Amino acid sequence: DDGVLFLSYYLPPKAPLRGTKMTSPLEQADDGGGLTISSMVKEFQGLKDKFKREDADSPSPFSDLEKATVLQECRVFSDSKVVTESPRKCSQLITKLLHIVTQGDAMSSSEVTEVFFGVTKLFQSSDASLRRMIYFFIKEVAETCNPDDIIIVTSSLTKDMNSKEDLFRANSIRVLAKMIDATMLGAIERYIKQAIVDRNAMVSSSALVAGTHLIRGSPDVVRRWVNEVQEALHSSSDMVQFHALSLLYEIKQHDRLAISKLVTKLTRGTISSPLATCLLIRYITTIVRDSGGNALASATGRAAYQFLELSLRHRSEAVIYEAAKALCNLPGIEERDLGPAVAVLQLFLSSPKSTLRLAAMRALSSVAIAKPSAVIKCNDDMESLIADNNRSIATFAITTLLKTGSESSVDRLMKQISSFMNEIADEFKIVVVTAIRELCLKYPLKHRVLVGFLANFLREEGGFEFKKAIVDAIIALMCVISETKESSLFHLCEFIEDCEFTALSTQILHLVGIVGPTTVAPARYIRFVYNRVILENAAVRAAAITTLAKFAARLPALQASVSVLLRRSLRDEDDEVRDRATVALRLLGENITKDAPGDGEAEGSQRPFRQDALAADSTRDLPLQPEIHLLLEPLPMSFAQLSAALKEFEVAGSREDDALALSLTTLPVVDYTRPSSQSAVPASASLSSSNDSAELYKIPELATLGRVHSSTSPIQLTESETEYVVSCIKHIMSEHVVLEFAITNTISDQLLVDACIVIEQAPDSPQHYDHVASVHAPILRCGATERAWLILRGSPGSTFGAPAHFLAELKFRVVEIDPATGEFEGDEEGFPEDYPLEDIEISTADFVAKADISNFRQAWDSLEKDKEVLQKYSLQFKDMEVAIDAVISCLGMQPEDGTNEIDKSRIGMPHTLHLSGCFAGNLDILARAQLQVEAKLGCILKIAVRSPQLEVSELISDCIN
Repeated sequence: DDGVLFLSYYLPPKAPLRGTKMTSPLEQADDGGGLTISSMVKEFQGLKDKFKREDADSPSPFSDLEKATVLQECRVFSDSKVVTESPRKCSQLITKLLHIVTQGDAMSSSEVTEVFFGVTKLFQSSDASLRRMIYFFIKEVAETCNPDDIIIVTSSLTKDMNSKEDLFRANSIRVLAKMIDATMLGAIERYIKQAIVDRNAMVSSSALVAGTHLIRGSPDVVRRWVNEVQEALHSSSDMVQFHALSLLYEIKQHDRLAISKLVTKLTRGTISSPLATCLLIRYITTIVRDSGGNALASATGRAAYQFLELSLRHRSEAVIYEAAKALCNLPGIEERDLGPAVAVLQLFLSSPKSTLRLAAMRALSSVAIAKPSAVIKCNDDMESLIADNNRSIATFAITTLLKTGSESSVDRLMKQISSFMNEIADEFKIVVVTAIRELCLKYPLKHRVLVGFLANFLREEGGFEFKKAIVDAIIALMCVISETKESSLFHLCEFIEDCEFTALSTQILHLVGIVGPTTVAPARYIRFVYNRVILENAAVRAAAITTLAKFAARLPALQASVSVLLRRSLRDEDDEVRDRATVALRLLGENITKDAPGDGEAEGSQRPFRQDALAADSTRDLPLQPEIHLLLEPLPMSFAQLSAALKEFEVAGSREDDALALSLTTLPVVDYTRPSSQSAVPASASLSSSNDSAELYKIPELATLGRVHSSTSPIQLTESETEYVVSCIKHIMSEHVVLEFAITNTISDQLLVDACIVIEQAPDSPQHYDHVASVHAPILRCGATERAWLILRGSPGSTFGAPAHFLAELKFRVVEIDPATGEFEGDEEGFPEDYPLEDIEISTADFVAKADISNFRQAWDSLEKDKEVLQKYSLQFKDMEVAIDAVISCLGMQPEDGTNEIDKSRIGMPHTLHLSGCFAGNLDILARAQLQVEAKLGCILKIAVRSPQLEVSELISDCIN
């Protein structure tokens, strides 16, 4: 922001060209050669190549610089005669110093100080070029120089700030703004305020830019300049207006009313600067977006729309584009209101300037995501841009056409894209693939053309990300368009025949194992899978073994043949492959030792082929093991949750007399991410919720209650500075709620004996839980933390999981002791004492553990519709993101399919939220919510909840109340 340093100014001039005779076009015509376009192009190309060769041959004056030599040469700065008579030489030395600094050759503190002092002596010269180099050097070196040395140069800069030379004044202000801190700002504040209203535009602009830098460290000082900044806003200079508006917004940005008044005043035509107008348009858009709801529903929004529409007729192309983009991004704007903006962007598409074409295409592409019909009239202009030399413009044109094109134009677009795809990079290809997937979802009848197009490029050259984008697109289309399932699966199988990416091969093999057995001719896919066992690396071979096992488990007719193929992998060199083959054969009911190769057989030997045995194998019905579902069903939890659940199962099993068999149904449900419904305890005075259930299983009275379904984060029931610090964790089981309390004694002369927590139903809370038993903390010494427990069970006739509210109190006996010796003082029995605690709330969300599912739609359809509960609520939220976070936190469920993220292109439109969880008793619960933020009504929430039990669905939906 401080100008451009032209190093070429200090380079020696080039020697004139020799041996080149310049002939004018008229002379050529007189010679009879004739003037043609080709001859002119050849002439200019020859000159261009000659200049290039000479530039390449000229050595750089900075190529062999040595720091020690340059520092030695810089000692001439102390010679006043050299400074005043040879400013060009001093400028060249400073340029060399800057080159050394920018190349990373660090100088020691003493070297920096020495050079810094030498440069300050150059202020004796009045040469403008040298003075600019001085300013530049001071700015670069000041950050690494000793702060005490800065004070010395400040006086010289302050003197320049009062100079009659405008160049010196402007640059010295900018340098000082980078150097000084809040303590030194008061000394020069008066000069900067005067410079802001200076008649010279360069000086005024420099002072405003300095204010923009200084407001970050000294906001209170800069806010006192508001009158001067407002006066500069009416300057005749475009640049001064731009900097003044920027600084004025920085000063008032925390006062929303002041910003609104400022914007309203400026929209009346008091600004002439195009840059300032662009800035004003951005501020207007921010104000309208923050107001929420439909942009044209309020008076502020309508005024903003009128100003933006008026700005579309501005003389500056930058203002026109900024206004058009702002109109397209207004929240809740209707399609008919986009007409003026789209018309202007359409004119930009035929502009000779590539920047305008690119900007217009980018804006139209974002509009086409939410309102494709508004951009249809630009299709002819966009088709002409497919052949644009700028590949970014061509990519935007194609992806936008794919969003706005009709079904009849799909074939023509695919032909145009085919030649285009080979000319662009992978990052642009991924964008095109995403657009093709969206087009296929829009026109499912064209799936053969579109999927075939994607499959063709699977066989072309490309990187991993590009191939993965195609594979993901084909799989997504298979899930939505059932007609494309078999053809797409065959394309993917052909792709893995020559796939170099292990991750894609294993992903496709997993898909083949799921979808292949359900096709019309599943046997034809076994060839592709078994080829992977023969030809691929260990990871792909292991995935292929699992896929073959799925075919055998689901298709009894193929079981015998597949078992023969699996047996060939029992002698594989990789442990994982052998183990998977062994497990698969056992689950299929095969006797592995019966037909396994003996130790005496050579590894490559084969047993005689018996045709009668194969015929018998093909007709026998092999008994499948009950655990075969492990192959056919996805894992119901993540690997991290499985690891934690196994640890908890091991701890719990050691405390139970009748240990349960290890299975997925007997594992406790582990929830890592659910936030607590109350304030969390500081780490120093809380329990560790990751090890809470392990502590529970150590208590004999609690270990027999069963598995822990979920545990909340620690809740603080006292202040951290009080005499007794108490926190609580709620453990949810299938039929019980266990409250675990961590009690800390902070009084050195007291010993707490037989401490326990007593709870009482709050007057306004219904009776949903009964107190069954409690476990006391026997002794609490100073600084020690002990645990006490309360066991609750659901009351008869009430629904387990209903919310409850309890009053809590800590009861104990106090025994006075000597803090130094620990001996008793007075009565050893002590005296009873009680201490009030914060209320304890049990919410329905405490009974919910977050559970990730792979396919929300399939899981939703699997739950019965008659167990669904529909509710509609009005929430007091003005921001969609805040409303989404509040709903997720209130229900305690896991967002699925990335629905917790807001699509910026759909701001102002309804947002759909998918949630999943597991209720106590291992009951799956799913919720679909739709949120709409409206200016007058706030946030409207429509929610549908499904679970195996209607009572549970009602509990979850009532959480919003």
